[in-house]
Amino acid sequence: MLPPSSPEAALQGTVPRSRRALHLALPIIGGMVSQNILNLVDTAMVGRLGEASLAAVGIAGFANFMAVAFITGMAAGVQAIAARRKGEGRESEMALPLNGGLLLAVSLALPWATLLHWLTPDLFPLLSDDPAVVAEGVPYLRARLFGMAAVGMNYAFRGYWNGVNLSRLYLGTLLVMHLSNIILNYGLIYGELGLPELGAEGAGLGTAISTWIGTGVYFGLGLKHARVAGFLRGLPQRAELRTMLRLAVPAGAQQFVMATGYTAFFKIVAEVGTTELAAANVVLNVMLVAILPGLGFGIAGASLVGQALGRGDPDDAKQWGWDVVRLGVLVMFLLGLPMLLVPDLVLAPFLHEAHTIDVARGALRIVGATIFFDGVGMVLLAALQGAGATRTAAMVAGGCQWIVGLPLAFLVGPVLGGGLAAVWASQAVYRGLQAIIFAVIWQRGGWSRVEV
Repeated sequence: MLPPSSPEAALQGTVPRSRRALHLALPIIGGMVSQNILNLVDTAMVGRLGEASLAAVGIAGFANFMAVAFITGMAAGVQAIAARRKGEGRESEMALPLNGGLLLAVSLALPWATLLHWLTPDLFPLLSDDPAVVAEGVPYLRARLFGMAAVGMNYAFRGYWNGVNLSRLYLGTLLVMHLSNIILNYGLIYGELGLPELGAEGAGLGTAISTWIGTGVYFGLGLKHARVAGFLRGLPQRAELRTMLRLAVPAGAQQFVMATGYTAFFKIVAEVGTTELAAANVVLNVMLVAILPGLGFGIAGASLVGQALGRGDPDDAKQWGWDVVRLGVLVMFLLGLPMLLVPDLVLAPFLHEAHTIDVARGALRIVGATIFFDGVGMVLLAALQGAGATRTAAMVAGGCQWIVGLPLAFLVGPVLGGGLAAVWASQAVYRGLQAIIFAVIWQRGGWSRVEV
Protein backbone atom coordinates (compact mmCIF):
# COMPACT_ATOMS: atom_id res chain seq x y z
CA MET A 1 0.00 0.00 0.00
CA LEU A 2 1.07 3.60 -0.58
CA PRO A 3 2.09 5.65 2.46
CA PRO A 4 -0.56 8.25 3.35
CA SER A 5 1.87 11.08 2.63
CA SER A 6 2.65 10.05 -0.97
CA PRO A 7 1.49 12.31 -3.85
CA GLU A 8 -0.46 9.41 -5.37
CA ALA A 9 -2.30 8.78 -2.13
CA ALA A 10 -3.09 12.46 -1.82
CA LEU A 11 -4.43 12.49 -5.36
CA GLN A 12 -6.68 9.51 -4.61
CA GLY A 13 -8.11 11.27 -1.59
CA THR A 14 -8.85 14.65 -3.19
CA VAL A 15 -9.78 14.05 -6.83
CA PRO A 16 -13.15 12.42 -7.70
CA ARG A 17 -12.77 9.02 -9.33
CA SER A 18 -14.68 10.02 -12.44
CA ARG A 19 -12.39 13.00 -12.94
CA ARG A 20 -9.28 10.85 -12.54
CA ALA A 21 -10.58 8.38 -15.10
CA LEU A 22 -11.52 11.15 -17.52
CA HIS A 23 -8.18 12.92 -17.06
CA LEU A 24 -6.38 9.78 -18.16
CA ALA A 25 -8.91 8.62 -20.75
CA LEU A 26 -9.75 11.82 -22.64
CA PRO A 27 -6.35 12.21 -24.36
CA ILE A 28 -6.48 8.53 -25.33
CA ILE A 29 -10.03 8.88 -26.62
CA GLY A 30 -9.15 12.06 -28.50
CA GLY A 31 -6.29 10.31 -30.21
CA MET A 32 -8.40 7.29 -31.08
CA VAL A 33 -11.28 9.40 -32.37
CA SER A 34 -8.79 11.34 -34.49
CA GLN A 35 -7.45 8.04 -35.80
CA ASN A 36 -10.88 6.90 -36.89
CA ILE A 37 -11.85 10.26 -38.28
CA LEU A 38 -8.70 9.86 -40.34
CA ASN A 39 -9.90 6.42 -41.45
CA LEU A 40 -13.18 8.01 -42.48
CA VAL A 41 -11.30 10.71 -44.41
CA ASP A 42 -9.32 7.96 -46.17
CA THR A 43 -12.55 6.11 -46.92
CA ALA A 44 -14.13 9.26 -48.33
CA MET A 45 -11.03 9.92 -50.49
CA VAL A 46 -10.88 6.37 -51.83
CA GLY A 47 -14.66 6.29 -52.24
CA ARG A 48 -14.30 8.78 -55.10
CA LEU A 49 -12.37 6.11 -57.01
CA GLY A 50 -15.36 3.72 -57.15
CA GLU A 51 -16.84 0.69 -55.40
CA ALA A 52 -13.99 -1.67 -56.35
CA SER A 53 -11.38 0.61 -54.76
CA LEU A 54 -13.52 1.12 -51.67
CA ALA A 55 -14.07 -2.62 -51.24
CA ALA A 56 -10.37 -3.35 -51.85
CA VAL A 57 -9.17 -0.87 -49.26
CA GLY A 58 -11.69 -2.20 -46.74
CA ILE A 59 -10.71 -5.84 -47.02
CA ALA A 60 -6.98 -5.07 -47.40
CA GLY A 61 -7.08 -2.82 -44.36
CA PHE A 62 -8.34 -5.66 -42.21
CA ALA A 63 -5.86 -8.06 -43.79
CA ASN A 64 -3.13 -5.63 -42.67
CA PHE A 65 -4.74 -5.47 -39.22
CA MET A 66 -4.58 -9.26 -39.10
CA ALA A 67 -0.93 -9.26 -40.22
CA VAL A 68 0.23 -6.81 -37.56
CA ALA A 69 -2.16 -7.85 -34.78
CA PHE A 70 0.15 -10.23 -32.93
CA ILE A 71 2.94 -7.64 -32.80
CA THR A 72 0.63 -4.98 -31.36
CA GLY A 73 0.04 -7.30 -28.41
CA MET A 74 3.37 -6.04 -27.04
CA ALA A 75 1.46 -2.96 -25.84
CA ALA A 76 -0.52 -5.00 -23.31
CA GLY A 77 2.64 -6.41 -21.73
CA VAL A 78 4.38 -3.04 -21.68
CA GLN A 79 1.37 -1.27 -20.16
CA ALA A 80 0.64 -3.89 -17.52
CA ILE A 81 4.22 -3.97 -16.21
CA ALA A 82 4.81 -0.21 -16.43
CA ALA A 83 1.57 0.52 -14.55
CA ARG A 84 2.40 -2.07 -11.89
CA ARG A 85 5.91 -0.60 -11.41
CA LYS A 86 4.42 2.87 -11.06
CA GLY A 87 2.01 1.62 -8.43
CA GLU A 88 4.92 -0.04 -6.59
CA GLY A 89 6.91 3.22 -6.64
CA ARG A 90 9.73 1.76 -8.82
CA GLU A 91 9.73 4.69 -11.23
CA SER A 92 13.37 4.35 -12.35
CA GLU A 93 12.45 0.95 -13.88
CA MET A 94 9.16 1.89 -15.56
CA ALA A 95 10.60 2.22 -19.11
CA LEU A 96 12.52 -1.08 -19.13
CA PRO A 97 9.51 -3.02 -20.43
CA LEU A 98 9.19 -0.37 -23.17
CA ASN A 99 12.77 -1.08 -24.26
CA GLY A 100 12.00 -4.78 -24.41
CA GLY A 101 8.76 -4.15 -26.30
CA LEU A 102 10.53 -2.05 -28.95
CA LEU A 103 13.15 -4.74 -29.51
CA LEU A 104 10.57 -7.49 -29.78
CA ALA A 105 8.39 -5.44 -32.16
CA VAL A 106 11.23 -4.85 -34.62
CA SER A 107 12.55 -8.42 -34.37
CA LEU A 108 9.12 -9.83 -35.21
CA ALA A 109 7.94 -7.26 -37.75
CA LEU A 110 10.83 -7.08 -40.21
CA PRO A 111 10.94 -10.76 -41.31
CA TRP A 112 7.14 -11.13 -41.10
CA ALA A 113 6.47 -8.05 -43.28
CA THR A 114 9.06 -9.19 -45.83
CA LEU A 115 7.46 -12.64 -46.12
CA LEU A 116 3.93 -11.24 -46.44
CA HIS A 117 4.99 -8.71 -49.09
CA TRP A 118 6.22 -11.61 -51.20
CA LEU A 119 3.08 -13.74 -50.58
CA THR A 120 0.42 -11.03 -50.97
CA PRO A 121 -0.32 -11.62 -54.71
CA ASP A 122 -1.07 -15.27 -53.93
CA LEU A 123 -2.96 -14.75 -50.66
CA PHE A 124 -5.17 -11.76 -51.48
CA PRO A 125 -7.35 -13.58 -54.05
CA LEU A 126 -8.42 -15.87 -51.17
CA LEU A 127 -10.20 -12.85 -49.65
CA SER A 128 -12.03 -11.72 -52.78
CA ASP A 129 -12.68 -13.34 -56.16
CA ASP A 130 -13.48 -10.00 -57.82
CA PRO A 131 -10.54 -9.22 -60.18
CA ALA A 132 -11.05 -5.47 -59.84
CA VAL A 133 -10.91 -5.69 -56.05
CA VAL A 134 -7.79 -7.87 -56.17
CA ALA A 135 -6.06 -5.48 -58.60
CA GLU A 136 -6.59 -2.55 -56.22
CA GLY A 137 -6.08 -4.46 -52.98
CA VAL A 138 -2.68 -6.10 -53.61
CA PRO A 139 -0.63 -2.89 -54.06
CA TYR A 140 -2.53 -1.20 -51.21
CA LEU A 141 -1.73 -4.04 -48.79
CA ARG A 142 1.90 -4.21 -49.87
CA ALA A 143 2.25 -0.48 -49.20
CA ARG A 144 0.72 -0.85 -45.73
CA LEU A 145 3.15 -3.67 -44.86
CA PHE A 146 6.01 -1.19 -45.24
CA GLY A 147 4.89 0.37 -41.95
CA MET A 148 4.53 -2.83 -39.88
CA ALA A 149 7.63 -2.34 -37.70
CA ALA A 150 6.60 1.25 -37.02
CA VAL A 151 3.11 0.12 -35.98
CA GLY A 152 4.61 -2.37 -33.52
CA MET A 153 6.90 0.22 -31.95
CA ASN A 154 4.11 2.80 -31.78
CA TYR A 155 1.91 0.38 -29.86
CA ALA A 156 4.75 -0.32 -27.41
CA PHE A 157 5.13 3.42 -26.82
CA ARG A 158 1.37 3.76 -26.43
CA GLY A 159 1.34 1.03 -23.78
CA TYR A 160 4.06 2.82 -21.83
CA TRP A 161 2.56 6.32 -21.96
CA ASN A 162 -0.83 5.01 -20.90
CA GLY A 163 0.64 2.86 -18.15
CA VAL A 164 2.41 5.80 -16.48
CA ASN A 165 -0.42 8.36 -16.90
CA LEU A 166 1.21 10.31 -19.75
CA SER A 167 -1.53 9.66 -22.31
CA ARG A 168 -1.45 13.30 -23.44
CA LEU A 169 1.79 12.46 -25.27
CA TYR A 170 -0.03 9.69 -27.10
CA LEU A 171 -2.68 12.15 -28.27
CA GLY A 172 -0.18 14.72 -29.52
CA THR A 173 1.78 12.15 -31.51
CA LEU A 174 -1.35 10.77 -33.14
CA LEU A 175 -2.44 14.23 -34.20
CA VAL A 176 0.93 14.83 -35.90
CA MET A 177 0.78 11.43 -37.56
CA HIS A 178 -2.78 11.85 -38.80
CA LEU A 179 -2.23 15.32 -40.20
CA SER A 180 0.72 14.03 -42.22
CA ASN A 181 -1.41 11.09 -43.36
CA ILE A 182 -4.18 13.34 -44.68
CA ILE A 183 -1.69 15.43 -46.63
CA LEU A 184 0.22 12.43 -48.01
CA ASN A 185 -2.97 10.55 -48.94
CA TYR A 186 -4.39 13.56 -50.76
CA GLY A 187 -1.18 13.92 -52.77
CA LEU A 188 -0.55 10.25 -53.47
CA ILE A 189 -4.14 9.20 -54.28
CA TYR A 190 -4.91 12.02 -56.71
CA GLY A 191 -1.43 13.11 -57.87
CA GLU A 192 -1.58 16.48 -56.12
CA LEU A 193 1.17 18.51 -54.36
CA GLY A 194 3.75 17.32 -56.87
CA LEU A 195 3.34 13.66 -55.90
CA PRO A 196 2.59 10.76 -58.27
CA GLU A 197 -1.04 9.66 -58.77
CA LEU A 198 -1.20 6.16 -57.29
CA GLY A 199 -4.90 5.73 -56.50
CA ALA A 200 -5.68 3.22 -53.73
CA GLU A 201 -1.99 2.26 -53.48
CA GLY A 202 -1.25 5.89 -52.62
CA ALA A 203 -3.60 5.68 -49.62
CA GLY A 204 -1.63 2.71 -48.29
CA LEU A 205 1.73 4.35 -48.88
CA GLY A 206 0.64 7.61 -47.25
CA THR A 207 -0.53 5.72 -44.16
CA ALA A 208 2.73 3.76 -43.90
CA ILE A 209 4.92 6.86 -44.19
CA SER A 210 2.89 8.76 -41.61
CA THR A 211 3.24 5.81 -39.23
CA TRP A 212 7.03 6.08 -39.42
CA ILE A 213 6.74 9.82 -38.78
CA GLY A 214 4.83 8.99 -35.61
CA THR A 215 7.59 6.58 -34.54
CA GLY A 216 10.16 9.34 -34.89
CA VAL A 217 8.06 11.65 -32.73
CA TYR A 218 7.64 8.93 -30.09
CA PHE A 219 11.40 8.40 -29.85
CA GLY A 220 11.93 12.12 -29.40
CA LEU A 221 9.33 12.22 -26.62
CA GLY A 222 10.87 9.14 -25.03
CA LEU A 223 14.27 10.83 -24.81
CA LYS A 224 12.63 13.87 -23.23
CA HIS A 225 10.19 12.28 -20.80
CA ALA A 226 11.30 8.69 -20.14
CA ARG A 227 15.10 8.75 -19.76
CA VAL A 228 14.84 8.98 -15.97
CA ALA A 229 12.63 5.89 -16.09
CA GLY A 230 15.29 3.91 -17.98
CA PHE A 231 14.36 4.54 -21.63
CA LEU A 232 17.12 3.13 -23.91
CA ARG A 233 19.24 2.40 -20.82
CA GLY A 234 18.90 -1.34 -20.66
CA LEU A 235 16.53 -4.25 -21.15
CA PRO A 236 14.29 -5.92 -18.58
CA GLN A 237 15.77 -8.69 -16.48
CA ARG A 238 15.25 -12.14 -17.95
CA ALA A 239 12.45 -12.94 -15.48
CA GLU A 240 10.64 -9.70 -16.27
CA LEU A 241 11.09 -10.26 -20.00
CA ARG A 242 9.47 -13.67 -19.58
CA THR A 243 6.62 -12.02 -17.68
CA MET A 244 6.17 -9.48 -20.46
CA LEU A 245 6.04 -12.25 -23.05
CA ARG A 246 3.60 -14.20 -20.86
CA LEU A 247 1.31 -11.17 -20.87
CA ALA A 248 1.94 -10.06 -24.45
CA VAL A 249 1.58 -13.40 -26.26
CA PRO A 250 -2.07 -13.99 -25.24
CA ALA A 251 -2.88 -10.32 -25.91
CA GLY A 252 -1.21 -10.55 -29.31
CA ALA A 253 -2.97 -13.81 -30.04
CA GLN A 254 -6.28 -12.19 -29.10
CA GLN A 255 -5.57 -9.28 -31.45
CA PHE A 256 -4.62 -11.73 -34.21
CA VAL A 257 -7.71 -13.87 -33.69
CA MET A 258 -9.93 -10.77 -33.65
CA ALA A 259 -8.29 -9.36 -36.78
CA THR A 260 -8.53 -12.73 -38.52
CA GLY A 261 -12.19 -12.78 -37.52
CA TYR A 262 -12.80 -9.35 -39.03
CA THR A 263 -11.08 -10.47 -42.21
CA ALA A 264 -13.24 -13.62 -42.26
CA PHE A 265 -16.27 -11.40 -41.68
CA PHE A 266 -15.35 -9.34 -44.74
CA LYS A 267 -14.94 -12.56 -46.69
CA ILE A 268 -18.46 -13.60 -45.64
CA VAL A 269 -19.84 -10.20 -46.67
CA ALA A 270 -17.97 -10.47 -50.00
CA GLU A 271 -19.92 -13.66 -50.73
CA VAL A 272 -23.13 -11.66 -50.32
CA GLY A 273 -21.97 -9.10 -52.92
CA THR A 274 -19.46 -6.37 -53.84
CA THR A 275 -22.00 -3.64 -53.09
CA GLU A 276 -22.49 -5.12 -49.61
CA LEU A 277 -18.71 -5.25 -49.17
CA ALA A 278 -18.34 -1.57 -50.05
CA ALA A 279 -21.21 -0.68 -47.71
CA ALA A 280 -19.74 -2.82 -44.92
CA ASN A 281 -16.41 -0.98 -45.18
CA VAL A 282 -18.17 2.34 -44.56
CA VAL A 283 -20.42 1.02 -41.77
CA LEU A 284 -17.47 -0.55 -39.98
CA ASN A 285 -15.35 2.60 -40.16
CA VAL A 286 -18.25 4.68 -38.84
CA MET A 287 -18.79 2.13 -36.08
CA LEU A 288 -15.16 2.38 -35.02
CA VAL A 289 -15.55 6.09 -34.37
CA ALA A 290 -17.98 5.11 -31.60
CA ILE A 291 -16.19 1.94 -30.48
CA LEU A 292 -12.72 3.36 -30.00
CA PRO A 293 -13.72 5.81 -27.28
CA GLY A 294 -14.81 2.70 -25.38
CA LEU A 295 -11.39 1.18 -26.03
CA GLY A 296 -9.83 4.44 -24.86
CA PHE A 297 -11.71 4.20 -21.57
CA GLY A 298 -10.61 0.58 -21.35
CA ILE A 299 -6.94 1.50 -21.78
CA ALA A 300 -7.29 4.15 -19.07
CA GLY A 301 -9.03 1.62 -16.84
CA ALA A 302 -6.23 -0.89 -17.46
CA SER A 303 -3.68 1.59 -16.12
CA LEU A 304 -5.79 2.47 -13.08
CA VAL A 305 -6.39 -1.22 -12.35
CA GLY A 306 -2.70 -2.07 -12.71
CA GLN A 307 -1.63 0.78 -10.47
CA ALA A 308 -4.18 -0.20 -7.81
CA LEU A 309 -2.91 -3.77 -7.84
CA GLY A 310 0.65 -2.45 -7.58
CA ARG A 311 -0.44 -0.64 -4.40
CA GLY A 312 -1.86 -3.93 -3.07
CA ASP A 313 -5.52 -2.83 -3.26
CA PRO A 314 -7.59 -5.32 -5.32
CA ASP A 315 -10.92 -3.88 -4.11
CA ASP A 316 -9.97 -0.48 -5.52
CA ALA A 317 -8.89 -2.18 -8.76
CA LYS A 318 -12.30 -3.87 -9.11
CA GLN A 319 -14.12 -0.60 -8.45
CA TRP A 320 -12.05 1.16 -11.12
CA GLY A 321 -13.28 -1.38 -13.65
CA TRP A 322 -16.94 -0.66 -12.90
CA ASP A 323 -16.39 3.13 -12.68
CA VAL A 324 -14.83 3.20 -16.15
CA VAL A 325 -17.52 0.87 -17.57
CA ARG A 326 -20.21 3.38 -16.61
CA LEU A 327 -18.39 6.19 -18.41
CA GLY A 328 -17.80 4.03 -21.49
CA VAL A 329 -21.43 2.92 -21.77
CA LEU A 330 -22.69 6.50 -21.53
CA VAL A 331 -20.33 7.89 -24.18
CA MET A 332 -20.89 5.05 -26.64
CA PHE A 333 -24.67 5.20 -26.23
CA LEU A 334 -24.60 8.91 -27.12
CA LEU A 335 -22.35 8.31 -30.12
CA GLY A 336 -24.66 5.57 -31.35
CA LEU A 337 -27.76 7.79 -31.44
CA PRO A 338 -26.98 9.52 -34.80
CA MET A 339 -26.45 6.11 -36.43
CA LEU A 340 -29.83 4.94 -35.14
CA LEU A 341 -31.85 8.11 -35.79
CA VAL A 342 -30.29 9.73 -38.91
CA PRO A 343 -28.27 7.00 -40.69
CA ASP A 344 -28.51 8.62 -44.14
CA LEU A 345 -26.94 11.79 -42.82
CA VAL A 346 -24.05 9.79 -41.36
CA LEU A 347 -23.54 7.81 -44.60
CA ALA A 348 -23.81 10.76 -47.00
CA PRO A 349 -20.11 11.79 -47.02
CA PHE A 350 -18.95 8.27 -47.93
CA LEU A 351 -21.58 6.66 -50.17
CA HIS A 352 -22.94 8.34 -53.29
CA GLU A 353 -25.13 5.68 -54.92
CA ALA A 354 -28.70 5.26 -53.65
CA HIS A 355 -28.58 1.45 -53.79
CA THR A 356 -25.41 1.26 -51.68
CA ILE A 357 -26.91 3.64 -49.13
CA ASP A 358 -30.01 1.44 -48.94
CA VAL A 359 -27.79 -1.58 -48.26
CA ALA A 360 -25.81 0.21 -45.52
CA ARG A 361 -28.73 1.90 -43.73
CA GLY A 362 -30.11 -1.08 -41.81
CA ALA A 363 -26.68 -2.27 -40.70
CA LEU A 364 -25.78 1.17 -39.39
CA ARG A 365 -29.03 1.38 -37.40
CA ILE A 366 -28.21 -1.94 -35.75
CA VAL A 367 -24.80 -0.57 -34.79
CA GLY A 368 -26.37 2.52 -33.26
CA ALA A 369 -28.90 0.52 -31.25
CA THR A 370 -26.44 -2.01 -29.77
CA ILE A 371 -23.06 -0.33 -29.54
CA PHE A 372 -23.41 0.37 -25.81
CA PHE A 373 -22.66 -3.36 -25.28
CA ASP A 374 -19.08 -2.54 -26.23
CA GLY A 375 -18.92 -0.04 -23.38
CA VAL A 376 -18.94 -3.08 -21.12
CA GLY A 377 -17.07 -5.63 -23.21
CA MET A 378 -14.20 -3.49 -24.46
CA VAL A 379 -13.56 -1.71 -21.14
CA LEU A 380 -13.45 -4.95 -19.15
CA LEU A 381 -11.34 -6.71 -21.80
CA ALA A 382 -8.71 -3.97 -21.48
CA ALA A 383 -9.04 -3.95 -17.68
CA LEU A 384 -8.36 -7.68 -17.55
CA GLN A 385 -5.27 -7.14 -19.68
CA GLY A 386 -4.15 -4.37 -17.33
CA ALA A 387 -4.49 -6.78 -14.43
CA GLY A 388 -2.34 -9.33 -16.25
CA ALA A 389 -5.21 -11.74 -17.08
CA THR A 390 -4.45 -11.57 -20.79
CA ARG A 391 -5.08 -15.27 -21.37
CA THR A 392 -8.61 -15.10 -19.97
CA ALA A 393 -9.37 -11.99 -22.03
CA ALA A 394 -8.08 -13.66 -25.19
CA MET A 395 -10.06 -16.86 -24.69
CA VAL A 396 -13.38 -15.08 -24.11
CA ALA A 397 -12.99 -12.57 -26.94
CA GLY A 398 -11.75 -15.12 -29.47
CA GLY A 399 -14.25 -17.76 -28.45
CA CYS A 400 -17.28 -15.47 -28.71
CA GLN A 401 -16.21 -14.18 -32.11
CA TRP A 402 -15.32 -17.50 -33.73
CA ILE A 403 -17.75 -19.88 -32.00
CA VAL A 404 -20.79 -17.56 -32.07
CA GLY A 405 -20.30 -14.46 -34.24
CA LEU A 406 -18.80 -15.79 -37.45
CA PRO A 407 -20.91 -18.98 -37.76
CA LEU A 408 -24.05 -16.87 -37.23
CA ALA A 409 -22.91 -14.37 -39.88
CA PHE A 410 -22.29 -17.17 -42.39
CA LEU A 411 -25.63 -18.78 -41.59
CA VAL A 412 -27.81 -15.69 -41.97
CA GLY A 413 -25.82 -14.31 -44.92
CA PRO A 414 -24.53 -16.73 -47.58
CA VAL A 415 -26.59 -19.74 -46.38
CA LEU A 416 -30.01 -18.18 -45.71
CA GLY A 417 -29.62 -15.27 -48.14
CA GLY A 418 -29.98 -12.44 -45.63
CA GLY A 419 -28.64 -9.01 -46.46
CA LEU A 420 -26.03 -6.88 -44.76
CA ALA A 421 -28.40 -5.89 -41.93
CA ALA A 422 -29.02 -9.54 -41.04
CA VAL A 423 -25.30 -10.28 -41.05
CA TRP A 424 -24.65 -7.29 -38.79
CA ALA A 425 -27.38 -8.35 -36.37
CA SER A 426 -25.51 -11.61 -35.86
CA GLN A 427 -22.47 -9.63 -34.74
CA ALA A 428 -24.54 -7.70 -32.20
CA VAL A 429 -25.56 -11.04 -30.66
CA TYR A 430 -22.01 -12.22 -30.07
CA ARG A 431 -20.80 -8.85 -28.75
CA GLY A 432 -23.66 -8.76 -26.24
CA LEU A 433 -22.76 -12.27 -25.06
CA GLN A 434 -19.11 -11.25 -24.76
CA ALA A 435 -20.04 -8.25 -22.59
CA ILE A 436 -22.04 -10.46 -20.21
CA ILE A 437 -19.21 -12.98 -19.82
CA PHE A 438 -16.63 -10.28 -19.13
CA ALA A 439 -18.91 -8.69 -16.53
CA VAL A 440 -19.26 -12.00 -14.67
CA ILE A 441 -15.49 -12.64 -14.75
CA TRP A 442 -14.73 -9.14 -13.49
CA GLN A 443 -17.20 -9.39 -10.61
CA ARG A 444 -15.74 -12.72 -9.45
CA GLY A 445 -12.30 -11.09 -9.09
CA GLY A 446 -9.96 -14.00 -9.81
CA TRP A 447 -7.93 -11.74 -12.11
CA SER A 448 -6.63 -9.80 -9.06
CA ARG A 449 -4.34 -12.69 -8.07
CA VAL A 450 -2.29 -12.70 -11.30
CA GLU A 451 1.42 -12.02 -10.62
CA VAL A 452 3.10 -9.32 -12.75
